[in-house]
Amino acid sequence: MKTTLAKKSELNQKWLLIDADNAVLGRLASFVAPILMGKTKPTYTPHVDTGDFVVVVNADKIRMTGKKEQTKEYDYYTLYPGGHKYVSFAEMMAKKPEKVIELAVKRMLPKSGLGKRMLKKLKVYRGPEHDNAAQKPEKITLK
Repeated sequence: MKTTLAKKSELNQKWLLIDADNAVLGRLASFVAPILMGKTKPTYTPHVDTGDFVVVVNADKIRMTGKKEQTKEYDYYTLYPGGHKYVSFAEMMAKKPEKVIELAVKRMLPKSGLGKRMLKKLKVYRGPEHDNAAQKPEKITLK
């Protein structure tokens, strides 16, 4: 048996559509991250971006289990003294529900330049309409 390494010229990347309606955030992110990395394909190569493109719709309808909806906070730093800011999950869902999914998936990808390129293949939309109809994404369901 011979191990083959994927080359950029031989990649076959598909477009996939996932509906996040009533999906749990962590389960959705752990389903999307391996697809972006290419781990669901037999041609997976760690140093080559072999993953597929993923379009997530209905980002405003995701949910969390337990009391995380009331207790989860996102923090960031403004690069000014005393600039450590906190945003609650409810506030983030009201303003930018797309960002919630992007952050969850981003934290499951490799922390390198390759991980940043993988994250660019994730397209998240607030409602059921999306701008990627021309790519004809194939609809898949969460397990």
